[in-house]
Amino acid sequence: MQKLQFDIVGEYPDYLMLSKDKIEIHFFLNEDLDPKDNYGQVYIRTVNIEDLYQSFIDNGVEIHPNGKLQKKVWGPMEFSVLDPDHNLLTFGETR
Repeated sequence: MQKLQFDIVGEYPDYLMLSKDKIEIHFFLNEDLDPKDNYGQVYIRTVNIEDLYQSFIDNGVEIHPNGKLQKKVWGPMEFSVLDPDHNLLTFGETR
């Protein structure tokens, strides 16, 4: 959270809501999850993706080795990170 610069906008037992700019992400606790076997993923649309990407780099966020910022053949600029439970978070620019 701190490295990604998201603010907590709601915190309840087993549920967390984070916000940054016009992005809001909700998380729920899954105690049965084995992060090594997790293949969850989320696609997050955003604006000013280059600024977001640079802020992550500046804050020491580890970018996925195959997820560096680049223009994809299907159109948008995208990059990806893994959260602590190995969920793939892909950020794509909306214009």
